Amino acid sequence: MFKLGKYLKPFIGLIIAAIFLLFVQAMCDLALPDYLSSIVNKGIQQGGIESAVPEAIRKSQMDKIVLFMNSNDKEEVLGNYELIDKSGENYDKYVKRYPALENEPVYVLKNLDEEQIDRLNAVMGKSILTVYGIQEIQKTAIEKGQDIEFNGVKIPNNTDLLALLSQRTEEERLAIADSASETYTALGESMIVQAAAGAVRAEYKAIGMNTDKIQTRYILKTGVYMLLISLLSAAAIVAVGFLSSRTAAGLARNLRSKVFNKVQSFSNTEMDKFSTASLITRTTNDINQIQMFIVIMIRMVFYAPIIGIGGVIRATAKSSSMSWIIAVAVTALLLLIITVISAALPKFKAIQKLIDRLNLVTRENLSGMMVIRAFNTQKFEEKRFDKANRDLTKTSLFVNRVMVVMLPIMMMIMNGVSLLIVWVGAHQIEQSSMQVGDMMAFMLYAMQILFAFLMMSFMFILIPRASVAAQRIAEVLETKNVIEDPKRPKSFDMQQKGVVEFRNVSFRYPGAEEDVIKNISFKALPGQTTAFIGATGAGKTTLINLIPRFYDVKEGQVLVDGADVREVNQKELRDKIGYVPQKGFLFSGTIESNLKYANENATEEDLATAAEIAQAMEFIEDKEDKFQSEISQAGTNVSGGQKQRLAIARALMKKPEIYIFDDSFSALDFRTDAALRKALKEKTASSTVIIVAQRISTIKNAEQIVVLDEGKMVGIGTHKELMETCATYREIALSQLSKEELA
Repeated sequence: MFKLGKYLKPFIGLIIAAIFLLFVQAMCDLALPDYLSSIVNKGIQQGGIESAVPEAIRKSQMDKIVLFMNSNDKEEVLGNYELIDKSGENYDKYVKRYPALENEPVYVLKNLDEEQIDRLNAVMGKSILTVYGIQEIQKTAIEKGQDIEFNGVKIPNNTDLLALLSQRTEEERLAIADSASETYTALGESMIVQAAAGAVRAEYKAIGMNTDKIQTRYILKTGVYMLLISLLSAAAIVAVGFLSSRTAAGLARNLRSKVFNKVQSFSNTEMDKFSTASLITRTTNDINQIQMFIVIMIRMVFYAPIIGIGGVIRATAKSSSMSWIIAVAVTALLLLIITVISAALPKFKAIQKLIDRLNLVTRENLSGMMVIRAFNTQKFEEKRFDKANRDLTKTSLFVNRVMVVMLPIMMMIMNGVSLLIVWVGAHQIEQSSMQVGDMMAFMLYAMQILFAFLMMSFMFILIPRASVAAQRIAEVLETKNVIEDPKRPKSFDMQQKGVVEFRNVSFRYPGAEEDVIKNISFKALPGQTTAFIGATGAGKTTLINLIPRFYDVKEGQVLVDGADVREVNQKELRDKIGYVPQKGFLFSGTIESNLKYANENATEEDLATAAEIAQAMEFIEDKEDKFQSEISQAGTNVSGGQKQRLAIARALMKKPEIYIFDDSFSALDFRTDAALRKALKEKTASSTVIIVAQRISTIKNAEQIVVLDEGKMVGIGTHKELMETCATYREIALSQLSKEELA
C-alpha cells in the first residue's frame, strides 16, 4: 500500500484540508454531548440557573448570605455587586426588571467574566446553601409546631436563627457553613451550583423575575448553539466528502493513466508475464478498490482517532469512576475485530485472483464464440464459467458472512454498554455524586468511542483487500522494462534508407532453455523483397519481431540504416517501419479512422490509393457509407480477408522505408494475392519489403528468400537458386505446386 503513497503527492493540499475539516467536525461532534448535558443539568434540573452567583439579590438576603463568609470573601462579593435603591441613578433602569426594588434595595451583579464567576461560585454557593438550609430547618419546625434543634440546642421555632447566628463570631459562622455544605463540597463545584440553583431560583421569584422565561431562554440559547454546531459539522462532512472523493477520483485517474502508459511501453516479454485478463482487472477493479479505500480512509482513518481520543478525554472528565466501562467495551471490540480479520484476511488475497480467473474465462468465451459453437462445447464452457463463478461466489460469501457476524455482535456490545452506564450512573446519581446530564453525556461519549473503533474495524477490513489491489498495481508500475530507449540514442545513417541487416543473431525467449533463433545473418535492401519461409515453428515471426524491437537479441546485432536497433530511439525506429501483423487487427470506428491510424493527416486521395493497392476498394465501394462504414471492435463485422487487406492498406498509408508483412496474405485468394503483390511491387519500388509467408506462390518472385528450419537459416537466395541448392525449400515448394508451376 505504501508503494502507491508517492502518487498521492499532487493531492497533499486536499488531504490536509480534509484533515483540518475532520478536526473541525470531530470538535463539533464532541461538543454536542456537553451541550446536551447542560440542557439537562442547567436547563431542566437547575431551571436555567447557570451559576450560584445570582444576577440580582435583595439586600436583606445578601446580608444573610455574607454572614457565612470570611472578611476577604465578603469584601470581594460585595465589590462585584452594585446596590440599587430608590435614590439611585439606575433605579428606573432596574425597577422593571426587578419589581421587588420598589420595596427594598437590590444588589445587581456587575459585568464579570467567566473566570470571576467561577471564583465566586464556590464562595456564594456555600453561603447560599447554608442560609437555605437554616431557613428550611426553621420552616419545617414551624410547620410541625416543634422547637428547633440546632447544634444540639433546642430553640423556640419563632426565633430568627439567622439573626441569632449574626451575633456569633466569624469563626463559628464559618464552621456552621462548612458543616452545612460539607456533602456538596465533597462532590465538586458542579454539585454545589446545582444544589444552590434552587435557592437562587427562589430568590429570582422573590424579586419578581420570570423564572420560566429564564429557563426557556437558556434551553433555547443552548439549543441554537447545538443547531449551529450541527450545521457546522454537516458542512464539514460535506466538504470532507467532496475533498476525499476528489482525491480518490484523481488518484484513480492518475493510476489508470500510469498503468495504461506503462503497459503501452511493455515489450512482448512483459506482456507474456501478465495475462491480458489480469491487466484489465488491475486497471479497473483493482484501481476501483484503491479509490474506494482512499475515500473511506480520509473519511475514517483520520476522523476515528480524533473522535476516539477526544471521547475518552471528555468521558473521563465527566466521570472517571465509570471509565472502566469504556475499557471493557473497547477490549471486547478489539477481540472481535482481531478474530474477524484473522479469518477473513487470507480470503481477501484470494478474491482478486479469482476475479482474474473469471475475467480470463469470460474473455476467452467471448473471443472464441465461433469456435465454441462450431464444436458444440457450450455446455463445457458453461461448466468452466460456472466453476470460476462459484469459486468467486463461495469466497465472497465466506468473507461477507464473517463481516455480517460483526455488526450484530458490535450492536450487542454497544447496547450492553448503554445499559451498564445507565445502571452504574443511576447509582451514582442516587448518591448525588453525578448529575443526570453528565450520565447522558458520558453515554454519548462512550458511543462515539465505540463508533470510532467500529470505523477503524471497517478500515481493517478494507485495508487487506486494498493492500492486495495496491500490490498488484505496483507490480505493473514497478515492472522494469526489458526494452528501453538508450540514455544517449544514436542517429541513423542518412546515406542508407531502409537497409535491414542481421549479423550473427541469436535469440531465446525469457526462461527458455535453448535459442529459437540461431546465428542468423542476412541483409535486406531497398527496392527488393526479402521473404522468409519455413515450417510452422521455424522462428519466422520471432525473427521479424526483432526488427521493430519487440524483443531484443541475445547475441549479435539487428541493424536498420546502419544503426543497432538497441542504440536508437524506439519511436524513430518504428517510424521507419510499416508493420502488418500475422493476425490483422482493426479498431472500433470507421474504415477511414482505421486507415488514418497510420497517418492522421492523410487525404482522401491517399485513402483511395492505399485501398486500391491493398485490393480493398472493391468491398469498400459495395458498402453504403464507403470509407465511413462502421468497423466493430476487433473488426468482427468484416471477413478475415477484408481485415487483412485493410491492415495492409493501413501500413501503406504510413509510406515507410521498410514494410514487414507477417503472413499477411494467408486469408486472400490466389487472384487477390497476385493482384495485391503486383500493385505492392509498384508502390514499394523504393522501399524494403520483408514478407513472412507459407505460400510459395507469394514469395516466388522475391529477390531474396531466407529458408528457416528450427531457428537456423538453411538457405538463402532466389527461388531458382533454392530449388537447386536447398532441400528444405524444394520440399516445401513441391508440397504446394507442381514442377511445371515451379518452373
